[in-house]
Amino acid sequence: MARSSKTRLLYTLCSSTKTAPSPSPPPRWSPTTALLLLRPFSAGGSSAARAKDEKDGAPWWKESMERLRNIGISAHIDSGKTTLTERVLFYTGRIHEIHEVRGKDGVGAKMDSMDLEREKGITIQSAATYCTWKDYQVNIIDTPGHVDFTIEVERALRVLDGAILVLCSVGGVQSQSITVDRQMRRYEVPRLAFINKLDRMGADPWKVLNQARSKLRHNAAAVQVPIGMEDDFQGLVDIVQSKSYYFHGSSGEKILTEEVPPNMEALVAEKRRELIEVVSEVDDRLAELFLADEPITSAELEGAIRRATIARKFIPVFMGSAFKNKGVQPLLDGVLSYLPCPTEVSNYALDQNSNEEKVMLSGTPAGPLVALAFKLEEGRFGQLTYLRIYEGVIRRGDSIINVNTGKKVKIPRLGRMHSNEMEEIQEAHAGQIVAVFGVDCASGDTFTDGSVRYTMTSMNVPEPVMSLAVSPVSKDSGGQFSKALNRFQREDPTFRVGLDAESGQTIISGMGELHLDIYVERIRREYKVDATVGKPRVNFRETVTQRAEFDYLHKKQTGGQGQYGRVTGYIEPLPHGSSTKFEFENMIVGQAIPSNFIPAIEKGFKEAANSGSLIGHPVENIRVALTDGASHAVDSSELAFKLASIYAFRKCYPEARPVILEPIMLVELKAPTEFQGTVTGDINKRKGVIVGNDQDGDDSVITAHVPLNNMFGYSTSLRSMTQGKGEFTMEYKEHLPVSQDVQMQLVNNHKASKAAE
Repeated sequence: MARSSKTRLLYTLCSSTKTAPSPSPPPRWSPTTALLLLRPFSAGGSSAARAKDEKDGAPWWKESMERLRNIGISAHIDSGKTTLTERVLFYTGRIHEIHEVRGKDGVGAKMDSMDLEREKGITIQSAATYCTWKDYQVNIIDTPGHVDFTIEVERALRVLDGAILVLCSVGGVQSQSITVDRQMRRYEVPRLAFINKLDRMGADPWKVLNQARSKLRHNAAAVQVPIGMEDDFQGLVDIVQSKSYYFHGSSGEKILTEEVPPNMEALVAEKRRELIEVVSEVDDRLAELFLADEPITSAELEGAIRRATIARKFIPVFMGSAFKNKGVQPLLDGVLSYLPCPTEVSNYALDQNSNEEKVMLSGTPAGPLVALAFKLEEGRFGQLTYLRIYEGVIRRGDSIINVNTGKKVKIPRLGRMHSNEMEEIQEAHAGQIVAVFGVDCASGDTFTDGSVRYTMTSMNVPEPVMSLAVSPVSKDSGGQFSKALNRFQREDPTFRVGLDAESGQTIISGMGELHLDIYVERIRREYKVDATVGKPRVNFRETVTQRAEFDYLHKKQTGGQGQYGRVTGYIEPLPHGSSTKFEFENMIVGQAIPSNFIPAIEKGFKEAANSGSLIGHPVENIRVALTDGASHAVDSSELAFKLASIYAFRKCYPEARPVILEPIMLVELKAPTEFQGTVTGDINKRKGVIVGNDQDGDDSVITAHVPLNNMFGYSTSLRSMTQGKGEFTMEYKEHLPVSQDVQMQLVNNHKASKAAE
């Protein structure tokens, strides 16, 4: 069959949610493999079946790839992500009882497997699971909503083909919804929106849809209309199919399909026309029918929505109430109908043999193995590495190569995760998410079968903004303490561990108070180590604001070989928005300093920039240029030039007018309008800058930029100011210079603490 015909056939099959009728009976598979919809790659099925596959131009993996969806569920805090995932697992038969997030019955939601998650009623780690819906396999990752655990969302979206953005019908588009949507955009993930909690007082899905269009710049339209609202929420009308669904039974498992209620026909017709207009703006085929004023069938509209969604030009909006078990099954149908299968998504790798040239992966099991380790976890089975397979087939017992380290590793066990439970499998193919054991690697490493040297592009890792000093209470538990810190550092790229050179304390850094509190609590629970925790420290930075020259001679004569090194040049600030934080440039013409000493000079300046003279914090956004120098035939050494660089930096640093930078947080808070004056006054007192003030019903939504140093204990004071009715979220925005009085205060405090030591 010609290549174009094959491509057309693949497109037609992927575009339809109904499977093409098979001319011969399907082969028999074992229960595990049937769930995977796999046949072994090397000797799949009988030779007759393989020959038939080749004759039809359809490889053995074609149907299994088309019936596969990898999705993530992301949203603002408390929008109902984990509740929605719990319902999905129940309706697909993966669990047999529904449990609530704050497990009053002592069980808790399936995907919140950590004790801490069940106690606090929040998701801390993203959890992976899989289920089968209408003969399709759906891999799901449930992600946290708190900005402190943003890396969990980053790494989930990095490996997924599609996503569901959950929005609360009362809260609407909130600050974290905007952050999550930005992450989805960064990884170019096609998505559906699900407006949840239609049973709550004040629910208004049309307001939320308008907010998605204005705040998130979504080209979106509803594909459903709710029947009733708040306490009277009964069901949904599917605009595409022109059918209404009612959910009955103790857990909403029985769906009654009826015609559109007569009193809603006008509204449904209006919303259908709006849907067709919005989609036809981005889909040429539908636009032709729309402009010709021809009747548009459900299949034509569905096909157009699918094409536009996969091209990331349109976002279909679903509705429901996960808690009240309404609207989840149609959302699952929407995942199958509108989100892409793995072969419809473009994934690129970097070829290490060709100067990191971009290579598009076929995304099929027919190519060489390429898999990305996107998450590490210490499970009860040992170190668990989550892999997303982008190309090829992986089997238990295979030897694979870690491209980042060059090490060859054997896969002793291969499994699929269902939250914290595991099902062992023998093999898996492209498009799937699996877990392997006993594989030593870091988050973000790429594995291949050795035939290619590809690496996948890395995920975005934000810089930590807050630090704590921690130490074990008893000296005997030091081994367990360092074991815990090493493990958490490997698992979470935003969790950093360092040593304060002056005090000798262990410093842990992370994305916020909650992030670090959770890790301290996990050290206590999982490793039985009680730790004392110091006062939270803000990760200040230092930088220079003007150019300063240096000319330093390091000369030491001690009998025997001495030390001699002279460095001349200047330091200056890097331009605003520069991608690097430290630049070194060798501008020496000739051989004033032998070239073998230049790396030692760069190392010396880098080391000196690790600790600025104002408050001892790292110096950023700095460029060091070396213009001249001198060396001695006998006394010059790498050590001499390294020391010369360190002293040169310290000497000229004060002349470059250094300033202290502090992390500024984007704070969004919501409180009843009656408390607006008090809350605004408090933000001003904390040296915050108010950048937005919106009205949402009876509440005021205030957006402000506030220094992190002034935000400690804010949740308590906000509660007392608003009689417990206020809530806020904050995320890191940028580092900015502090005011002169704050700089003086910080420098004096630093001097006092050094003097006390």
